[in-house]
This record gives sequence, structure tokens and C-alpha cells, in this order.
Amino acid sequence: MTDAVALTNDVWHRAFLIRAFEQRLLKLFSEGKLFGTVHTCIGQEFTGLAVAAHLADGDLIFSNHRCHGHYLARTGDVEGLMAEVMGRAAGICGGRGGSQHICAHGVFSNGIQGGTVPIAAGLALALRLRRTGGIAVVFIGDGTLGEGALYETLNIASKWSLPLLVVLENNRYAQSTSQAETLAGEIGLRPQAFGIDYFEGDTWHPERLTEIAGAAVRRVRGAGVPAFLKIDTYRLMAHSKGDDNRAASEVNHHWEIDPMAGFAREFPEKAERFLQEAEEAVTGAVEGALESPFASVDIGYEETARPICWNKTAIEGKERVVSRIYQALRDAMASDERVFLLGEDIEGPYGGAFKVTKDLSQLHPGRVRNTPISEGAITGISNGLALAGMRPVCEIMFGDFLTLAADQLINHASKFRWMYNDQTSIPVVIRTPMGGRRGYGATHSQSLEKHFLGLPGTIVLATHARYDPYLLYRELFDSVDCPVLVIENKTQYGEFVTHCTAEGFWCEHSDEAFPTTRIRAAGKPDVTIVCYGGMLTEAEKALDALFDRHEILAEVICPAQIYPLRLAAIVDSARVSGRVVVVEEGQGFCGFGSEVAASLCETLADPPKIRRLYAAPNPIPCCKPAEAMCLPDAEAIVNACVEICRQ
Repeated sequence: MTDAVALTNDVWHRAFLIRAFEQRLLKLFSEGKLFGTVHTCIGQEFTGLAVAAHLADGDLIFSNHRCHGHYLARTGDVEGLMAEVMGRAAGICGGRGGSQHICAHGVFSNGIQGGTVPIAAGLALALRLRRTGGIAVVFIGDGTLGEGALYETLNIASKWSLPLLVVLENNRYAQSTSQAETLAGEIGLRPQAFGIDYFEGDTWHPERLTEIAGAAVRRVRGAGVPAFLKIDTYRLMAHSKGDDNRAASEVNHHWEIDPMAGFAREFPEKAERFLQEAEEAVTGAVEGALESPFASVDIGYEETARPICWNKTAIEGKERVVSRIYQALRDAMASDERVFLLGEDIEGPYGGAFKVTKDLSQLHPGRVRNTPISEGAITGISNGLALAGMRPVCEIMFGDFLTLAADQLINHASKFRWMYNDQTSIPVVIRTPMGGRRGYGATHSQSLEKHFLGLPGTIVLATHARYDPYLLYRELFDSVDCPVLVIENKTQYGEFVTHCTAEGFWCEHSDEAFPTTRIRAAGKPDVTIVCYGGMLTEAEKALDALFDRHEILAEVICPAQIYPLRLAAIVDSARVSGRVVVVEEGQGFCGFGSEVAASLCETLADPPKIRRLYAAPNPIPCCKPAEAMCLPDAEAIVNACVEICRQ
């Protein structure tokens, strides 16, 4: 009797089902009935089966581009998965996710290597915080060993004792590249370097592998600590479709030692029956999927020019921007236990680089966490918390460091809700101080927000001192269920929140969830100044100079929500003034000002005259006088307004 025969008939039946399913996928692809590409796990079926055999209700799985076997091992849902891969509305994600992006029955997947690991850690953290006794499992390939996000997460998972099982399917090839070409050192030493328990097995001894997987799962569940399970295996088919340059002799050898082939040789009748039943189930799933329509997309561009009403801004008291943001976070944490803060140096007594979170860790022990310098992992864990129903707030110490978290925003957070067919939401808030004028230099003074404008399903806000940031955050916590990036200009933290502005002018705000601020005076404006965030201070300074020195009446339009950008206030003002100066602190090419200018030209039959002001095309210097030369200021705004008014 072979080692694997001692497994139950149900396990063998499920193994044949997974293989029949994926073999049919390859056939369907060759017939032109699938879209994109197909990554099969043929030869690796027992990785998912060995782990799934020990999972309990409430446990969660995060998989990757080769996810079919993991999903079927856990759920057996042939019909829903087949319809999904075929792009049909009856699929588990309505046909939106396809082969690589699934969400059903506690199983998630995404096609980005490495980035799923911190998300799975966030799921594990949520399970721990809720004391469910559940664990999270993340499947990775050996190619993922080259991704830094993996090691950032292993470090945090170990320090925070997260119930996370990392399962490495070690098939020795990352797409077409042999592991021998790219991997240094021993695989097992990597998790052990972080103090993480290490287990290993292989798919050629499935019964023994199942025992080892059980030991790993029990360790994670019982001790509440992470574990790492390496499974040596071999992918019998190509990475995707037919792109395979491995030696035929090597592949043929592994076909010979494949445990399912060994089972068929030893028990041909049983194997034939299992295969026949599997193929019948798969055929039925294909036929059912064909009866369902293709996924469709309701393309609806948001109406950005609807009429708006204005309310006169009245702000009581005299508090600084930093205090109002702190108070918003404090109240949110007091009223909602799901609110959880992560970031570098945010615990008291330090309380963050700009002291926004000062004593929140003392007020809410365990719900404010200092993290390592691991922006990708911090944001990824926040994404996982949000997927699990928490309300995470992630602080990135300086906006410049958002580049290190970009993958989590661009390829994960912004996509999950839509590609999972609205089955989940990602209410993650990412706060970060942005901008210059503090002498911090080229790597701590940039305005990089333009690189994150335009991500579907996200919101980008920019705080300022003429609308209470507390109200922005309260609205955000009360109603927003998508990823939100909040830009907090460094120079604004110390400003007082007040409706008081330049003499003779007053503040108004629009009737929107995240309002646009308008600063105006009596009379028809000669020019409209459009800005956001910290540039509002410079725009206000320009109002006085323009009126007193040049008898030019300007109106300022400052949206708090810079994406999606609602144009109504800008369009209305531009239609009256006929002249627009758009000013931003970042680089001009493909910037916020470019979008405003293009939108005005598209929207208005008689477009206004437009000027853009932006930072000089070089890195920001540390020398403050030199820095001032690089950034637009009140005088530059005055000059631009005078020039455009005299044309």
C-alpha cells in the first residue's frame, strides 16, 4: 500500500476533482472560451488539500494567481469557480475577478506576489483582536521569497504573535526561472531568523504532508503564533498556458512519480471512478456557466458638475489643525472599537512625528501599534484589517514614503471591492503629512499626491485650516467604506482652524460630504485661484496684495476632496471670472492643475484663460531660501493673476 492510500476517499476524490477542473480550463482556453491566462496547480493539488483538512469554520485563506486548487480544496465549489473563470455573472465574483481574483467562503486571492502576505497578516490580526480562535493562511510560491513584503510581514507577525500560517509551495521555478539562479541561502533559515516555527513536507508523500500540515495548523491555533510550512512540490504543467522551457525529461520524471498517477496504477478502478465523477461535475459546471451571461460593467462616470449650495463657514473656538485631527481620532476610537491605528513611532509618549496621536495608545491600549519601518507591510496589514471589517487608520510618517506603500494602494486596496463584486469593503484610512517649506530636503518635502489621484474606488482628501479637519474625519469614519488617502500639509499642523481670512473676504463651504471652501468678497471676481491643502495659506496672502496693489478682486476655490474631483465650484467661478490660476506645490507635469485645466476646457463652451503654478523641476533643497525659490508662493500667485488679468 502506498503512503497516500491511507488518505480518505474524500480527499482523493477532491484531488481528482481539482485536476479535472484545471485540465478542463486548459482545454477551454485552447477553445477560446476563457480570457487572459490560466495558471494551473496540476501536480500541486495536495498542498491545498493537506492544509484544508485541518481548517475550521472562521479560518481565512489568502491565495495567489494559482488559486483554483486552494479554493476547491477548501470549498468544493466547482460551479461558482468555473463560472467565475469563464467570466460569467454566476461566478463567485460575478465574473469580475476571473481566474486570479476570487472572494468567497473565506477564501481570497490576488495576482500580485508578496503583497498578499501582509494582507493575510491583517486578517490574522483581526481574528486575534476578536478572539475568534481562527487562523489565517497565506499561500505563496518560492518566487515570492524575493519580495521584501514577505520579510516585513514575517517580522511583524512574529513580534505581534499573529495566528498566521505561511504556506510555501516550493516548485523550484518562478515562472520560467530556476530557483538555483535566484535564491541564496536556505529557505528554512528565513522564517527561523524571525523566531517563527518551521515545518516542511512534500506532495509525493501526501499522508505525511497532511500530518505535518496538521501540526503546523495546531501550532498556530494553539499557541497563537505564526508558523511557516514549506511544501516541496512540482508544477506538472506550464506556468500559464503553454510557456514552459523546462527539460522534457525533468517534467516526465515528475509525471511518473506524481502521487495521483501512483494511485491510478495501484487502484485503477477507484481512480477511474473518481476521475469520471470529477469530469462529470466539471462538465456540469461548464454547462451551467454557459447558461449565465458574461459579466457586464455599468460604466457610470460620476457627475462632477452638479449644482451646489454654499454655507457660510463658522468655526467656534481657536484650536490648531493638529489638535482637531487628534480629537477626531480620539473620538472615533472611543465610539467604535473597530478603529485601530498603525504607524511608525505613533504610540505615546512620542505620539508621531507631528504629535497627532500623542496619548491615544495610553487611552486605548492595544489599539495603537508602533510598527517597524515597513510601509508596505503597514499598509497591507491595514488592508487586511479592513477586509475583515475593522476600521484601520494607517499613518505614513512622511508623504514621500507613500512610494513604498504604492503596491498596497494601487494593486490591492483600490481593486478589492470592485473585482470581488462588492462582496467586501475596504474602509482603510491612510494619513500622511505632505509638502515642503520646513527645510527637510529632497526626500522629506515632496508633494507626491498626484501619483495617487485617479485610482478607481478611492478618495483623496487634503486638509486645510479653513474647514475643520475634525468634520472631515468624522464624516470619513461615519460613512466612507473605501480606501481614503488623507494629505495633511506639514505647515498646516500649527495653523489655527478658523473661518477668518483676508480682510474684506469671507469663507463659505459647499454642501458636500467633503466640502469645497470658497473665499470671496462682494462683487464679480476678476480671477479665480484654485488650490488645495497648504497652498491655501499662500492664496489667502495673495488676495490682499492683489486687491490693495493691483485692484484685482480674486476668488479662491479650495476643494478638500481632490479625487474624485467635483468641478461645480471651479466651473461656476471660472464662468464668472473668465480667468483661472491653478496653484499646487507638486510638480506640474500630469499634475492636479493639468487636470483642472483640461476639465475646464472640456466643460465650458467658452473656456477661461488658464495659468498653472507648480514646483520647480528639481528636487527640493534643504536650504530654506533655496527651497522657497522652488515652491510657488503668494508673490508668484499675485504675479500670475496680474499677468492673466492684463492679457
